[in-house]
Formats: sequence, C-alpha cells, structure tokens
Amino acid sequence: MSARPAATRRTVLRGAALTPVAGLGLTACRAGGDDRGAPLTEPVELGPESEVAEGGAKLYRDHNVVVSRGEDGSLTAYNTVCTHAGCPINKLDGNRLVCPCHGSEFDAGTGKVLREPAVAPLKPLAVEVKNGTLVARPQD
Repeated sequence: MSARPAATRRTVLRGAALTPVAGLGLTACRAGGDDRGAPLTEPVELGPESEVAEGGAKLYRDHNVVVSRGEDGSLTAYNTVCTHAGCPINKLDGNRLVCPCHGSEFDAGTGKVLREPAVAPLKPLAVEVKNGTLVARPQD
C-alpha cells in the first residue's frame, strides 16, 4: 500500500484562491435576490442621441438596454437581459450582443437570437428622443 503524498502549501493556497472564483460563474446565472436583470418599469434617460451612429448600436449596461439606429435613422431598443438564464449582457461586438454566462448571442438591431442556448428573442422597448436625449421605456 503506497502512502498518499501530503498536500504542499502551494497546492492548498492555489485551491483556496480558485474556490471563490469558481462560485462567481454560478451566481451570475441566478436572478433571485439580484435586480441586475430586472426589466425597465419606468422611462430612463440613457444619454445623448448622438451616441448611436447610423447603422450602429450602443449598449447601456447600467440600464440593461441596447439602442440601435438603422441606416434610415430609425431607433430600436431592447432589454439586454439574456432570455436563457437572466444574465445581464455586458458585451456589444459590432451589432452582436454576447451574454457572459453561456455565450448566447443576439442581434442588437432586431433582438433575434444569433447563437443558442437562448431561443427567445430579447424583449423590445420603446425609445424616443427628448431634447436630444435618448429615453427608453417599457412598451405599452
């Protein structure tokens, strides 16, 4: 019978350092007790209209909103809480939104799913310009 080697100080410290990090991925997928993924319940001012270029999009992480402007100047907005597990989407790559939890991807201009595991599109929001400022609100 061979003796099991004792853990070295380095092994113990490395394991202790990684344990809290491993838990972060799990808590990011849970919405309970956390309002980061809460939908808009009232109008919110996002920023100057000029922040969204024609054919482009801007992600407003603090409000879980993306606003896109079509080539014709029309504006669209979507709630950026992933429809798969409720994670707030924190990355906009061109016009593609990328969820950090499981890699779902959405089109910022249409809200449609580009990559699973999400299957439902993003929830549309109303967006308007008031005195040069973008304002998003829940759709009626």
